[in-house]
Amino acid sequence: MTLFAASLITGLVLVGTGALLAWNNSSVAALARSFPRSQRAAWVTMGAGSVWTLYLVTQLGEAEFGNYKGYLFIGFALLALLSFRYVPDFLSVRGACIMALLVANVLLTASYMQFDAPSHLVLNVFAYVMIVLALYLAVSPFRVRDFVQWLFQRPHRARVLGAACGVYGLVLLGTAFA
Repeated sequence: MTLFAASLITGLVLVGTGALLAWNNSSVAALARSFPRSQRAAWVTMGAGSVWTLYLVTQLGEAEFGNYKGYLFIGFALLALLSFRYVPDFLSVRGACIMALLVANVLLTASYMQFDAPSHLVLNVFAYVMIVLALYLAVSPFRVRDFVQWLFQRPHRARVLGAACGVYGLVLLGTAFA
């Protein structure tokens, strides 16, 4: 993926997310409140994260433990399947954290060694914030439930967060075209 495509897609996703939060409809709040313990969301996020991880394991080279990719594949597949049985609470949040880490890897790979592009710094800041949040929330996934409860207690909080996401998305789009 090129830096332009990564910046464009990320910017559009941020603008869309910001618009949803700024709209602050009751259905958006209900969806956000149900996400941390949703079984459907767990199947989607953990499923996508597991499939993506297993694909990456199949692509390992010899220098990256590629000689053991069969064992790694079986181990990660068992880990993903057993997580539904033994750690079902907040599994959707953990799956979203896996997806955030994998997306951050794609974003950082796209901007690697592109120091002259204006979107390099803006995209990297977003990717590193995603990494820090994903690592923190993977350890304490109940914090997402607490944050969502706090966010939708007062209507202006979601609108402010939505506006911030939208503005950052627009800045990223602007730097992508600069």
